Amino acid sequence: MGIVKAQDLGSTAREADPPEPGTVRIGSGAGFAGDRLDPALELAQLGHLDFLVFELLGERTVANAQKARLNDPSAGYDPTLLDRIRLTAPHCSANGTRIITNGGAANPLTAGRAVAGLLDDMGIDMPVAVVIGDDVLDQVLATDPLRWEDSQPAASSEPRLASANAYLGASGIRRALDEGARIVITGRVADPSLYVGPLSHSFSWSDDDSDHIGQATVIGHLLECGGQVTGGYFADPMTKPVAGLDRLGFPYADVSPSGDAVIGKLAGTGGAVTVRTCTEQLLYEVADPGAYVTPDVVADFTGTVLREVGSDRIAVTGGKGVAAPVELKVTLGYLGGWEAEGQITYAGPRALLRAQLAADIVVRRLERIHGYRESELSVEFIGAGASFRGLSDVADPPEVRLRVAGAAQSRRRASAIGAEVEALYTNGPAGGGGARTSVRESLSVKSCSLPRALTKVSVIHADELTDHEEASDGREV
Repeated sequence: MGIVKAQDLGSTAREADPPEPGTVRIGSGAGFAGDRLDPALELAQLGHLDFLVFELLGERTVANAQKARLNDPSAGYDPTLLDRIRLTAPHCSANGTRIITNGGAANPLTAGRAVAGLLDDMGIDMPVAVVIGDDVLDQVLATDPLRWEDSQPAASSEPRLASANAYLGASGIRRALDEGARIVITGRVADPSLYVGPLSHSFSWSDDDSDHIGQATVIGHLLECGGQVTGGYFADPMTKPVAGLDRLGFPYADVSPSGDAVIGKLAGTGGAVTVRTCTEQLLYEVADPGAYVTPDVVADFTGTVLREVGSDRIAVTGGKGVAAPVELKVTLGYLGGWEAEGQITYAGPRALLRAQLAADIVVRRLERIHGYRESELSVEFIGAGASFRGLSDVADPPEVRLRVAGAAQSRRRASAIGAEVEALYTNGPAGGGGARTSVRESLSVKSCSLPRALTKVSVIHADELTDHEEASDGREV
């Protein structure tokens, strides 16, 4: 397959003007694992980027990746990573753009080997480096810290602790770039750190330069979720209309040596970059704007100023920070038992009453035949206010989807939940349809803290990757 261009996918994006001399242009190629590919291609081809960042991890994402790696030592990195590299690397190589991604997930070394092999096959010379050190299962097992959610010991509580990944900061990324890498692949790195790393590398900001690192964290936080800051998550057809969401462009920032930045997007793409879209994203998932804790800095967003300087161009100034925390957040993944659910839809007159009768039938049978307690089961009436958890309801919805879910230690017992829901086709209230069932191994995610001193960040370059093999159970040796 030849080089894919944005125009091949029907893109209407127009080439950006090059950044001003002395500034660094950094773009967001993805905001989560399931994100679109075409906006990244537009930026890689037309954006005149210095850096393109693929942010591909969430807490459940990395825990699921660890589960996949336990089952197959060659798995555990983001399944879309190679497609993203295949699509964008030809343009990044030609345009001098470097790529940063946490798509290594639970298996960054194998991801690095796969990417290096792909680049060799494509005839592209972009040196690859891998940042490791976020897998801290051994350290958590040894120290058994308390979990945030329930103050229980992280390692000795049930179910079985299967993974522990610390949120690393920007230092490994910066080191890899300093050493000449053009593609940097990490595991669990904090989302803004994917941007702090290349910016601190470009401007030689030190780790203890808290104000510059704080402002870089503001920039990273604005860019990390991709299309959210260009109007995607912001949009509402009545109160906040945004045009062209089917061709939403992803954002980039032009950053000066002072840390001042301008957020923009490619002309000709859909979406919008405004003070309002940036304000919503700046406060997204932020409990305390005056103390946003990351591995790199405790950032202070309260002095941040957002100012329109052109169409789809917002200047960002005023971010600050104080010294980085001495402890790092760790995502804990627990395996044990099975989760199951069954769903079925009722429509027409008295849909909610029929769904309620169906739920009662299923719960009574699961109690009597399979030994479930009602408290072990979750029952939702989707379409009748289920999302509001009892704070609001709809008295007579035209259709309702019943969802019954629960967990069990054996797959067979868990499967009974879906089986009882599916049996409603002929044994329950009139008019049920569209039944669906699922059973999956249970995975729960919790958090704890770990002293930074117990982690060790290493940078492995492509020519060294063969010296870092995994054992048969997927653990590094």
